[in-house]
Amino acid sequence: MNSLSRFVTALLVAAGMALAGFAVGQGLERFRMSDRSVTVKGLAEKSVESDFAIWTLGFRRAGNDFGGVQKALAADRDKVVAFLKSRGFSEAEVEARPLQVQDLYAREYAQANQPFRFNGTGQVLVKSARVTEVEAAARAVDPLIQDGIQLGGDNEGRGGPRYQLRGFNDIKAPLLAEATRNAREQADKFAAEAGAELGPLKNANQGVIRITGDDGNDFDDGSSRMKRLRVVSTFEYELR
Repeated sequence: MNSLSRFVTALLVAAGMALAGFAVGQGLERFRMSDRSVTVKGLAEKSVESDFAIWTLGFRRAGNDFGGVQKALAADRDKVVAFLKSRGFSEAEVEARPLQVQDLYAREYAQANQPFRFNGTGQVLVKSARVTEVEAAARAVDPLIQDGIQLGGDNEGRGGPRYQLRGFNDIKAPLLAEATRNAREQADKFAAEAGAELGPLKNANQGVIRITGDDGNDFDDGSSRMKRLRVVSTFEYELR
């Protein structure tokens, strides 16, 4: 009787272990199936034209008479404004900033051998959505230079208009949609080649839209009228 009991007990334990092993095996299989996925990257690129331009026309004068320097700067400013109006820019598009005259001898570390005591600067800004007209005017400043106006750029010494893309949000959505379509096409192709069926989307990262100029630089410094937009989005799809 004791031998029979031990046999039955051993049989039940063996059956339990087999059942447990089967359950564990099925669990691992479901885990592997649920973990089947594919990660793809979708690329989208687009060239667009800037929709706004800011052009800083800086000019300077130097001399030993404060009033003379200031008067020369005022005359230069009037000529620059007149030139811009002749090019068709309105008062709303032109901003004349206050003139500045500096006494170089009054500086803390002034040098006695300064050739001129007073140094003056002025600026006239053009802010316009008429990008083509701004670009054309920037190429036609020869008469101002011939008139003796010492033209320069903004405070950073850069000349020429700076182009911006203010309608970025209007372009953003179609660009991301294109990247999504590109990624989906790649995922469908991978699934077909793997003999699987593409399941639902598990994760998505839209990425960062980079804006560069068409001059080959890796960043947009504003000098390029045409902008290059590029985005790489990452998507993870389930495979069945």
